[in-house]
Amino acid sequence: MQIHLHPFTVHKRVPLTISRGTTAETTNLWLVLDHDGITGWGEASPFSVRGTPQTTEAIAQALQTFLPNLDGYTPFDRQAIEALMDSHNLLSAARTALDLALHDWLGKRAGLPLWKLWGLERDRTVPTSVTIGINTPDAAQQRLVDWLATVPDVQAVKIKLGSPAGLEADQAMFLAVQEKVPAGAKVSVDANGGWDLEGAIAMSHWLGDRGVTYLEQPLPVGWEDALPRLRQESPLPLFADESCFDRQDIPKLAERVDGINIKLMKSGGLSEALRMIHTAQTHGLQIMFGCYSDSALANTAAAHLGAFATHLDLDSHLNLTDDPFHGATMQQGRLLPTEKPGLGVKKSEA
Repeated sequence: MQIHLHPFTVHKRVPLTISRGTTAETTNLWLVLDHDGITGWGEASPFSVRGTPQTTEAIAQALQTFLPNLDGYTPFDRQAIEALMDSHNLLSAARTALDLALHDWLGKRAGLPLWKLWGLERDRTVPTSVTIGINTPDAAQQRLVDWLATVPDVQAVKIKLGSPAGLEADQAMFLAVQEKVPAGAKVSVDANGGWDLEGAIAMSHWLGDRGVTYLEQPLPVGWEDALPRLRQESPLPLFADESCFDRQDIPKLAERVDGINIKLMKSGGLSEALRMIHTAQTHGLQIMFGCYSDSALANTAAAHLGAFATHLDLDSHLNLTDDPFHGATMQQGRLLPTEKPGLGVKKSEA
């Protein structure tokens, strides 16, 4: 196998603010794997959750150090390659780039898109949400208006709360955005760990009275022991995001939340995402997929598993001014992978 890394910088059309800060641009990594005349693509994007940030520089260094260990391996050796990644404690985002490329290569070798290779029903895919970051009420409302003007058939809206300005600021922003939500569209809230327990309990009732469908990561990482009380008192289903990286986290959360948010950069790729899905299903948990500052490459990869999800939040690439890739397409508010083999991702036209 020949593997090359290519950094690329993407810029958000509208910077996204959450409880932990604002992101306007990121430099991601494009991994290109060549073997037997077939090329597989993967992506790693930086993120900072729970411990040491996975920066672009750290991910690139991890891959450059690890890749020489793959001499003599082929894309058919996924189990052996996973064992190598385990033994080297490879960063999850670095694992994701390689894992996606291996899956893309295999799908192209088989001549089938991944969703069809796995025997999934693409039409089960639910609509993906568009995300409204923390802002003033007027600016947040305008952000939704802009989304509705650029993305057809929006059927789900995710509102980021957990403002450092407090619960009153959260409520004012929510009410402003709600005024512009299309009739029949589902509304969810993600606090990104921005509330304490009492605030989360109060907001869960306030949001429940206003038709919100679920509440994501209401409490900070490290507050998982407070989740049972919140779940008991909350009228809304609770989803864990930052508190859930991989399948090992799921049994500990199973009695504390109603669902988990799988992100490929946290999980380490599609291989672990599939294991997380089956583990979550075993525990009776709902499943959603989310993203960081991912391009269409990584979001298309996640979309291949969309048939398993109760909720989807794969909109980061829709907010980029310079996405170098094109893959899954928006149809009736749903992000659907195509019939093209592998991931079905191509370079965007200049």
